[in-house]
Amino acid sequence: MQNTPQTRVLVTDTTANPAPLGLLGFGMTTVLLNLHNAGFYGLNSMILGMGIFVGGIAQVLAGWQEWKKNNTFGATAFTAYGFFWLSLVAIWLIPKMSWGAAYASDEKGLSAYLFLWGLFTLFMFVGSLRLSRLLQVVFATLTLLFFLLAIGDYTGNAALKTFAGYEGVVCGLAAFYGSMAQVLNELYGRTVLPLGSK
Repeated sequence: MQNTPQTRVLVTDTTANPAPLGLLGFGMTTVLLNLHNAGFYGLNSMILGMGIFVGGIAQVLAGWQEWKKNNTFGATAFTAYGFFWLSLVAIWLIPKMSWGAAYASDEKGLSAYLFLWGLFTLFMFVGSLRLSRLLQVVFATLTLLFFLLAIGDYTGNAALKTFAGYEGVVCGLAAFYGSMAQVLNELYGRTVLPLGSK
């Protein structure tokens, strides 16, 4: 039996970086929702639309692209937070449907939901300590945001939820900055906007 010669093929990944899309989807939607939490406007279709398409679907797509790039952290973060946005919109909308009124979540239930997302985000923050300073800021402020909102819902403290809204705007703007920094730095081939890389 003859041995067949084997050829090694080196495959180079030339696909684009999905992180800017994921950070943009997260950042923009987070800013808009937390302007609502801070009391600037009510919960409306603009937030719902952003939650479904930009915060939700765009982040899930970015997460799946990170999976293809063998980035477990990015894949987990973007996919999980994309589905967070979709689940949050579902929590708001299901009780508005004729068959869903009986399933409306009370503030204690929402508090548990937000607490679990805060716990997940705390672990992701620990992971971000191996990454850029910018991502550390995003995950630290997001951890704080989830816990503030959870406590606000549990206690019914409206002032705390308003404060959380302002803190959430900071979190969203940090993610938005990270998205734009990665795009501009790649385009110009140099650091235009620093990310505090380790």
